[in-house]
Amino acid sequence: MKKLIFSFIALLSLAMAGIAQDLISVADLSAKLKDPSFVVISAEVETEYAKVHITDAVNVPYTSLEKKVGAVEGLLISPEEIAKAMNAKGVSEKKTIVVYDEGTGKYAGRVYWILKYMGAPNVKILDGGLIAWKAARKPVTKNPTIVKPETFSTSVNNSIFASMKDVQAAVGNSKIALVDFHEAALFNGKDPKGKGRIPGSVNVDHTTLLDAKSVYKSKTDLQKMFNDVGATSDKTIYVICSSGTRASKGYFALKSILRYPNVKLYDGGLNEWAATPSNKMEK
Repeated sequence: MKKLIFSFIALLSLAMAGIAQDLISVADLSAKLKDPSFVVISAEVETEYAKVHITDAVNVPYTSLEKKVGAVEGLLISPEEIAKAMNAKGVSEKKTIVVYDEGTGKYAGRVYWILKYMGAPNVKILDGGLIAWKAARKPVTKNPTIVKPETFSTSVNNSIFASMKDVQAAVGNSKIALVDFHEAALFNGKDPKGKGRIPGSVNVDHTTLLDAKSVYKSKTDLQKMFNDVGATSDKTIYVICSSGTRASKGYFALKSILRYPNVKLYDGGLNEWAATPSNKMEK
């Protein structure tokens, strides 16, 4: 009986601590690598996947899920096209899907958010990415994985998507925080490549979400970072960058690790915002 009580208390403590269920460690993924109910996705571009990747991982480059033509760079292709791309790579929403990149977390974050937007219920990110995987001497290869096509059923979750009209209406609304995940120099105008920022937006540099080993910082550290810029859990949070890549990493930290209830990604980002003459920009 004492053992049962102790186990219950331990589980309750973990739940109260807000353990991130969508982060998977190298050790845990290694134990599931041959499990047919798991599929591992490299979110890297094809050339990086060809150099080295986790054994048995399939390649779904984040760029393959973006439109190739159009005035705004980085916009998502249609849900039907995304489902078709997942089908071709053997990815089914019925499986546990683990996404990784080389270690920055932003490409894995982008594909993670896209899969959640598509309604996949069980998606995880490999904490530390390929850097942590190789450091632990886990199996890698240059050989492409032989893919068996699967069926990916679409159930689009619009509750985590923000349009330009949504963001326009949010500017100046004290109940909504616009969080820009560009590097600090781009956000602050110190880097000449910066396009400026949406009025009223605040900055959390996406590179500061990870520690020196490319794993996500503690819940306590992340909470302080967002509290310091006024992005608190009682607000609706719109995450922003140029085209959704850095912002998706921020979405993961806020939604999966910190468990914020209302987080939406502005997919058009600054690329769309700046291309619309009626939108104001701050420098």
